[in-house]
Amino acid sequence: MKRVKELDFFKNIRQIREFDFGVFYYFDGLVISEMKEGVVLEWEMAELAVHAAQEVFGANQPIVYISNRINSYSVDPLNWVKFYKNRHQLAHYAVVGRTQGSFTSIVLERLFFKNSIVQFQNLDDALLWALSKLEANFEPLKD
Repeated sequence: MKRVKELDFFKNIRQIREFDFGVFYYFDGLVISEMKEGVVLEWEMAELAVHAAQEVFGANQPIVYISNRINSYSVDPLNWVKFYKNRHQLAHYAVVGRTQGSFTSIVLERLFFKNSIVQFQNLDDALLWALSKLEANFEPLKD
């Protein structure tokens, strides 16, 4: 699977935040994550990435999020309840993954995430989708 740093679009990066549990890449209106192998993503971890996004984008800007699941990890689906309880803005959500486990976790996440979760087999397709959402909803991105 392709990593974020391998994208031509990477030249548009605003910030990179590395945490013990994974790396988050912040572009204009777009966040792409790559979690570390075996992580069980808990709310306390996700909250660090959310606060970083608020520092980069501001507190009220909805964002497009791509989870680039290059490694096997799990997400506690109850995190979505805490996410919405804290009134965080996530306009669109996509998952890139090829393993059965990555798509199995999506089934659980869909029970809690209020909007749709779009699935992709590769990062390039997910990025094109994200850019179309950004173009439709936000200021055009510079190339």
